[in-house]
Amino acid sequence: MSPEETVLLTVTRVGVRGDGIAEHQGKPVYIPFAAPGDRLRVRLGKARDEGRQATLVEVVEPGARQKPPCAHFGSCGGCALQHLAENAYRDMKEEQVRSALVHRGLDAGLVEPLVALPPGTRRRARLALLRPRKGPVLAGFHGRESSAVVDMRQCPVLDPRLVALVAPLRQLVTGLLQPGERGFATLTALESGVDLLLDLPAVPGMRGLETLAEFAHARDLARLAWRADFRETPTPAAERRPVRVVFAGIAVELPPDSFLQASAEADRALTDLVLGGVGPAARAGDLYAGLGTFTFALAARASVHAADGARPAIAALTTAAARGGLGGGVTAETRDLEMRPLLADELRRFDAVVFDPPRAGARAQGEALASSSVPRVVAVSCNPATFARDARALVDGGCRMTRVVPVDQFIWSSHVELVAWFER
Repeated sequence: MSPEETVLLTVTRVGVRGDGIAEHQGKPVYIPFAAPGDRLRVRLGKARDEGRQATLVEVVEPGARQKPPCAHFGSCGGCALQHLAENAYRDMKEEQVRSALVHRGLDAGLVEPLVALPPGTRRRARLALLRPRKGPVLAGFHGRESSAVVDMRQCPVLDPRLVALVAPLRQLVTGLLQPGERGFATLTALESGVDLLLDLPAVPGMRGLETLAEFAHARDLARLAWRADFRETPTPAAERRPVRVVFAGIAVELPPDSFLQASAEADRALTDLVLGGVGPAARAGDLYAGLGTFTFALAARASVHAADGARPAIAALTTAAARGGLGGGVTAETRDLEMRPLLADELRRFDAVVFDPPRAGARAQGEALASSSVPRVVAVSCNPATFARDARALVDGGCRMTRVVPVDQFIWSSHVELVAWFER
């Protein structure tokens, strides 16, 4: 590469997708693996948004950098920010929340310091599997913006129990995939052991099913299930122990491929913030409740009504509440809250409502909450942009936002979780 094909730029900040941002000829340039303060030689590429993409050629003068803790960083698409120094990393995540609030005309001064969570605790991973036409099986995350599989040899993000299963998975998949075939493995580390779900290109034969059962026994898995179609319910090949997750002392049976927060540490941090926002409420609504991450903690101090569109999750929550002796203290319903949100007359019975929607946010339910008389609302979100949209609706409806706390649930990724409190 000749010097005339490159330009020298200084990175001023990190954007919401984790790329460093510099300016060239009055327009932004997006540079992967760049840090604030970096003086870089880059090669300009294709247009992106209102600016250009670029490829890092040389770090001429380093800015707020550190040595990435993982040897796969740069090729693996699982992490985008391992190269950032701690202060720059925290600033990036906090600024992502502040910028989203400013965009909606909300008070960014409410954003508190990032709540840090430790590495090595993520309890769920979805790994890509590939048996090449030549060479050994690959198991790991996809590469950055690529369908290539980066063969995982280490991972400082994941629970060590999951990392320890990657090498045995390669051996298992060798007998399940034909050359050129792909699959996926979803691993979840729970109190009762690891739950493994395999997405395969075809239904395994009798020998394949025996192999799966033998693998579950040899690796002491709590459960191993499979499916050959994403639309189908997974079929257990072996279930050696009850597959449960515990919320506030209540054990909930985990349906295969159910949503969970990224780590038990995240559960605790988010739950503490939710309980603080709910305060002394005697009647609480838990919307987008899932398996009951917040439901059972709330039930220790209030009657709770949980709602979620996932029927298996609500069934598991209801069963756990009955088994835990909560009786009428917890009620639940399966309900698509975007298509059929709880409206103001239904919300009137609650002293506080918690809502934790998917990344698309809670546009319809947020508008219903805004028009209600609920005195306390707590929002949990994994997407600052859609959170800010829903927060704007609440504030316009007469709520006052009193606290916004970013939580680093997705360590070294560009994503950030948050919890916000609202009062009337």
